[in-house]
Amino acid sequence: MTTIDTSVQHAIEDAAKLLRRSNHAVALSGAGLSAESGIPTYRGTGGIWTRFGEPTIDGWELFASDPKAWWEEAIAHGASEFSVAIERSEPNAGHIAMAQLEEMGRLAHTITQNIDNLHRRAGSRRLTEIHGNRYLVRCMNCGARERLETVSLDRLPPLCCECGGILKNDIVMFGEPIPDDALRESYKQAGASDLFLSVGTSAVVYPAADFPLMAKRRGSPLIEVNPEETALSEFADVIVRAPAGVALPAIVELLAQEL
Repeated sequence: MTTIDTSVQHAIEDAAKLLRRSNHAVALSGAGLSAESGIPTYRGTGGIWTRFGEPTIDGWELFASDPKAWWEEAIAHGASEFSVAIERSEPNAGHIAMAQLEEMGRLAHTITQNIDNLHRRAGSRRLTEIHGNRYLVRCMNCGARERLETVSLDRLPPLCCECGGILKNDIVMFGEPIPDDALRESYKQAGASDLFLSVGTSAVVYPAADFPLMAKRRGSPLIEVNPEETALSEFADVIVRAPAGVALPAIVELLAQEL
C-alpha cells in the first residue's frame, strides 16, 4: 500500500470536496499519466525527443504533398521505441480511476493529449483524443475514422470506405491542424465545465493548454494532479503533488464512501 504524505492527503480531500459539488467536471490528461504505464514522455529527462531530437516540423507538409511516399516510408521504417512501449503498455491506476469517476457521474468528459488508447482501454467513454489515436486512421476528406488493423495497405495510400478520400494515421502531425470535430468538442467541454482537472500534463502545448485556463477564466476551480510544478500550478485552486495513479484512486475511494 502506498503511503500518502499528509499534505498530499489534505489536497486529495480538497479535490474530492470540489468534485462532490461539481455538475460538469472536465479533465485534461497528458503524457505524465501514461508515463506511469511505462510510455516515455516526449520532453524532459529520458523523453523521446530529449534523447533523439524532435520530429521534423514539416511532417504534415510531407504527407500532404505525397501521401503514397509517406505511407511507404512509415511501413518501411517499422516500429519505433515509442510504438513498442505503447504496444506493451496497460492502463494504470490513474486511467482506471478516471473511468471510475466517469461511471460515478463525477467526471463529465476527458480531453487527452495522449495517443496511446489507454483511456479507452480503461473504460472511459466520454473522451476526446485531441492529438489522435495511433490505432486509428482518419479520412482527409470526410473525417471518418477506422481502426488501422481493418484497413488494407495493399494499395497506397489507403482510401476511405465511406467517401474514397485519402486516409492518414489519426495522429496529429507537426503542422497539421487539429481535426475540427476534436477541437470543437474540446472547446465545448471546457466552456461547459464547472470544475477542471489537469492530470499529468506540462500544459505547454497549445491549444490543449488553453482549455484549463479557459475554464479558470470562466470561474471554474482548477485541480492539478502532477508530481511536478507546471505552467498551470500558479492558477490551480488545489494542487495534488502526487502521481495520478496514487492521487486519483484515493479521490475515487473518498467519493465512493458516499454511495
